[in-house]
Amino acid sequence: MECVFGFVGNGFAVVAADTSAVHSILVHKSNEDKIMVLDSHKLIAASGESGDRVQFTEYIQKNVALYQFRNGIPLTTAAAANFTRGELATALRKNPYFVNILLAGYDKETGPSLYYIDYIATLHKVDKGAFGYGSYFSLSMMDRHYHSGMTVEEAIDLVDKCIMEIRSRLVVAPPNFVIKIVDKDGARQYAWRESVKDAAVASA
Repeated sequence: MECVFGFVGNGFAVVAADTSAVHSILVHKSNEDKIMVLDSHKLIAASGESGDRVQFTEYIQKNVALYQFRNGIPLTTAAAANFTRGELATALRKNPYFVNILLAGYDKETGPSLYYIDYIATLHKVDKGAFGYGSYFSLSMMDRHYHSGMTVEEAIDLVDKCIMEIRSRLVVAPPNFVIKIVDKDGARQYAWRESVKDAAVASA
């Protein structure tokens, strides 16, 4: 029941994901951040099995940091996407990860970009993309309202439309979403959209 989607605007890329940690019929928590800051100008949003998602995204994050540490220069967004795709392809023949990824980044030379990488190591550079049951609704909303050169305000308005459509149409819609953005100033959290807050654990 996961929902991850994103698109490229004028000088930035925005990614949104639900924040529900679910197993079978149980919701374990509703504030799980599924969008990792890969480095200063990259975001990696992932959906899939919880263990695979956490392990694989942390593995990619540490290897991207290791490359920059060894060579003194960061990977470009395209290079990071191809590295991620290569690791998924290698694992596919051994012990596959069930994880789908949207990788967003900003490079000085090429500007913002978004890469779609699925669990069978398909890689595409896209203007907009989505994973999970929420993709049925978010993709249709983006097809209707997305256009190249969107401002940040227009982009966030479209993200909110996608979230509202998912909440109203999907029978088991996740209540909370996190929105992150990457541009020339770096990758950062933009906002949360919460309809349910986790109750504080009572002290013993």
